[in-house]
Amino acid sequence: MSRSANVDWSRALVLGIESSCDETAVALVRGGREILAHRVASQTDLHRRFGGVVPEQACRAHMQVLLPEIQALLDDQDVRSDDLDGLAVTNRPGLIGALLTGVSAAKALALAWDLPLVGVNHLESHVTAARVAEPDLSPPFVALIASGGHTGMYLVGPGGTYRRLGGTRDDAAGEAFDKAAAVLDLPYPGGPSIERAARKGNSKAFPWKNACLTSDGRDLSFSGIKTAVLYAARGRQAGRNERLTLDNQGVADAAASFQRAVVHALVTRTLQHAEACGVDWVALCGGVAANRALRASLESEAARMGLRIALPHRELCTDNAAMVAARGTELLAAGVRDGLDLGASARDEPGPDGARGP
Repeated sequence: MSRSANVDWSRALVLGIESSCDETAVALVRGGREILAHRVASQTDLHRRFGGVVPEQACRAHMQVLLPEIQALLDDQDVRSDDLDGLAVTNRPGLIGALLTGVSAAKALALAWDLPLVGVNHLESHVTAARVAEPDLSPPFVALIASGGHTGMYLVGPGGTYRRLGGTRDDAAGEAFDKAAAVLDLPYPGGPSIERAARKGNSKAFPWKNACLTSDGRDLSFSGIKTAVLYAARGRQAGRNERLTLDNQGVADAAASFQRAVVHALVTRTLQHAEACGVDWVALCGGVAANRALRASLESEAARMGLRIALPHRELCTDNAAMVAARGTELLAAGVRDGLDLGASARDEPGPDGARGP
């Protein structure tokens, strides 16, 4: 599109749109690093009664609030469409209907405002959030991306290449938090609920420390510990309608023991891969990166090994559009553009092979 000519991308103003799951987020970022403003319309209250995200409900909510959120963002910052230099939108991976809502809006605005458009990989944008937080972070480094829908460890190389080192064989870490919380009758979303309950619990009350580590020394598995939490909370013969048998202290102990096991597995595997790859940096990314126990443990263990760690601000760990705009600016600066045929994909890995720029 013509307006991308002669843009100084180090000062460019990019609008970011994120709608991959249950957060409708928009942001304005200058130069790929300076976050001018970002807004998140949360759907937590909408989905809480279901104990998880209902895709159709999420799509309807996105459609209702996305354009008003964009208008409010621009109005608050006194920004007009003519002030924008580009538009970035998450188009993979995520809930397909939710993604298409954001992509459709982005394409319409790019056409109406004559803006260059780029689709952004949600996982890559999480890694970009770590680079925004720590400007000295540069490849090669190992990134742990832990969220509600994805958990993996990657070697990030020069030119934006990603090599998967390991990850979960079943549930993502965030999904495991949600399911464990449901078993313990803790409210949705599970991550914050488990973290709150764990503060009052004994993390050694249940022998689960190594429950999430696989024997291959490479991957993780969260299915076994979910079963362990279920049996501890509702008995060995637990069925769908079995009642919770733990008292309040027992719930806190189970939450603390569960959190300890998940954190131990994530930290152990990430640092094993970092040591094997000989890198100096580790980046913690994704919604689960907001967990204080995980942040503290990874920071402490990385320092013990002489590694530097990049930790995004907690509000930029969960889904947001600032990271989308930042990643989009990098792509636009590298000459990557998408047309009005831009689609969406429910599944994707970072990369592949740096084909979309640094």
